[in-house]
Amino acid sequence: MQEAMSASLALSPSSSCGKAPKPQPNDVVSSPYDDSRDLAVMLMLQDVDRVLRELEDRRQSELEMRKMREDLDVRIHDQKLAAEILNIPDEEWKISGDYYHRPYGMKASSSSSSSSSTVLVDTECFRLYFKGLVSEESVRDMKVTVAGAGVAICDPGDRLILEVRKNVEALVDGQAVTDEVAELEALIEGLENALNLDLKRLTYFCDDYMLYQYVTGRVPPRQSNVVTLVNQVALLQRKFVFCKPSFVARNDIKFAFKSARDAVVSQITWTEETSRGKSLKETCVICFEDTDANKMFSVDGCLHRYCFSCMKQHVEAKLLDGKGAKCPHEGCNSEVNIDSCRKFLAPQLVEVMTQRMKESSIPVTQKIYCPYPRCSTLMSKSEVLQYTKNINVTAERSGLRKCTKCHYYFCINCKVPWHFNMSCHDYKRSNPQPEDAKLKSLATTKHWRQCQKCNQIIELAEGCYHITCRYSIIPPSNGLFLILVVFYTRKEEMEPTFVLESLYLQTGVENTLSIPLMEGLSSTLACANIVFLCARV
Repeated sequence: MQEAMSASLALSPSSSCGKAPKPQPNDVVSSPYDDSRDLAVMLMLQDVDRVLRELEDRRQSELEMRKMREDLDVRIHDQKLAAEILNIPDEEWKISGDYYHRPYGMKASSSSSSSSSTVLVDTECFRLYFKGLVSEESVRDMKVTVAGAGVAICDPGDRLILEVRKNVEALVDGQAVTDEVAELEALIEGLENALNLDLKRLTYFCDDYMLYQYVTGRVPPRQSNVVTLVNQVALLQRKFVFCKPSFVARNDIKFAFKSARDAVVSQITWTEETSRGKSLKETCVICFEDTDANKMFSVDGCLHRYCFSCMKQHVEAKLLDGKGAKCPHEGCNSEVNIDSCRKFLAPQLVEVMTQRMKESSIPVTQKIYCPYPRCSTLMSKSEVLQYTKNINVTAERSGLRKCTKCHYYFCINCKVPWHFNMSCHDYKRSNPQPEDAKLKSLATTKHWRQCQKCNQIIELAEGCYHITCRYSIIPPSNGLFLILVVFYTRKEEMEPTFVLESLYLQTGVENTLSIPLMEGLSSTLACANIVFLCARV
C-alpha cells in the first residue's frame, strides 16, 4: 500500500507547483494574422494553377486549330487534284496517267512549311451557317424561356468542318431576348470561330430577311442591343479579306438548326438518380410527364420534341383518319419522317404509313393496282408503263403491263390478268363480271354514288349533307379556272340543286352560282347526299 501511494504522489503535481510552466522560446503560437496569410497563399496557388491550366488549354486549342487548318489545306489540294484528273481526256490519260502525280509536301514540324502549306486555304471561300433560337419550354411544372445558338462552318463543297453550339442568355433585364438577338449572337459566334481557324474568305448564309437588311446596312436597327450586336458583326467582318452575307431560304441553313436546337434541349434537361444510375430527364409538352431524354422523339425539319407515347398516339390517330402525320406543334407543318417512326411504331403500322405516303404522292388518275389477289401492289401508270417498256416495246399500244412486285402480266384496260391472244373487247364479252353487276345493284339500292373524279363509291354515314372529295382539287392544265361541281339536297325541301363554284386560280376571286339540276345529269346524280368535284374548263 505504501508503495502505491508513493507512486501516485510522484505522478500527480503538488499543490505548491500550481503555476503553469512558462512557454519555451521555440514554441509556435498561432495568430489571426498567420491564418490570413495562409489563406492568401492558398488562394494565390489556386490562381496560379488555374492560369497554368488555361495556358495549357490555349496551347492545345492552338495545336488543334493548326492541325484542322492543315487538314483543310490537304483536303482542298486533293479536291483540286481530283478535278484536274477528271478533266484529262481518256486518250491522254492512257498514255501519261501512270506518271501523273502532284505530291503534297508538308512537314508539320516546320513552321515555315506549315505557313506555306496553307496557301490553298487562303484562296478558298468557306461557308458559314448559323441559327439562333428562342423557345418557351416546359421544365417539370414550370414554363421557362431558353435560347441557343448553332454554328456550322463548311468548305466550298458544303462538307462540314466545324460544328458549334452555344447557350444564349434568354433573359436580359427581366425581358426575353428576341429572335434577332439570338441570330446575331449565333452569327458573332460563327465569325469568331472562323477567325480562330484563320480563314480569310467567308460567305455567311442568313434566312432572316430583316437581319440580312441590318448586316448589309440597307436598314438601320432601332433597338439599342441590336445596334450593338450589328456593330460587333461589322467589326468582325473587317478582319477577313472577304466576308459577305447571302440571303437563303430556311431549308438551306445546313447543320446549324440542329445544333441550335441541341443547345436549347441541353438547358431543359436535368440529371436524376435512378436504380440504373444517373439519367437525363426532359418534360414532354403534351402529357407533361418527366421522360428519359433518350425516349423523346425529335421531328425532322422543326426538331420539336415529344415523348414516344404521345407521338405513337398522334401518328396512329392520323393513320386512322387516312392522313399523313405532321408535327403536333400548333402551326407547324413539318412532316413526320417514316423511318424515324420505327422507334415507337409497330412494323405493321410503319408499312401502312409508307403505303399512305405512296398513295398520297400518286395522282388519282395515275393510280393502278395489281389485279392479282395475292399482290394488289399500288403503282402509278407511268411507272408501270416504263417498267414494261423495257421488256415489251408494244406495251403502250397493247395495254400489256408487268407488275413491279410480283412480275406477273396484266391488262391495264380491263384491269385483269393478261388475256393472251384476245382483245379487250372479246375478253369483256366472253368474261362478264357478275360481281360488278351485284355491286352496282347494291349501290343503287343503298343510294351510293361514284365520284366522277376519283371513282370512289361514297356513302354518307353521318354528319351534314356536304361531302368533299379530297382527290379532286387539282389545278387545270391551262392554269386559269377550276370548276367544282357540288351537288346536294336540303333536308327540308328534298329538291336537288346544282352548284357551280368557279375559282380563279390567279387572283383568288370566287363566286358561286346556283342553277336547276340539268336533265342530262339526273340519272348520274340521283343521290342527294354527295358532293362531286369534277369538271374543269
